[in-house]
Amino acid sequence: MAIRNFAFSPATLKVKTGTTVTWTNQDTDAHTVTSAGSGGPLRSAALATHATYRYRFTAPGTYHYLCTIHPFMTATVEVTR
Repeated sequence: MAIRNFAFSPATLKVKTGTTVTWTNQDTDAHTVTSAGSGGPLRSAALATHATYRYRFTAPGTYHYLCTIHPFMTATVEVTR
């Protein structure tokens, strides 16, 4: 997953259970990868330029997330069996 031009790309990613997704910040501003709502599994620190965050999706479902620094940046990971 790329983070560039103040957007997550792609905006919707479809993966199978057990997949590890890596986000890479390609912007000069810091961004986070944080689950929308409470209790979600995605909780990155602020990612500097070229920093990465990885998460392995172990359960099927739809995971909505955002950048807490720039809340207009939103995306979804759809996990299927």
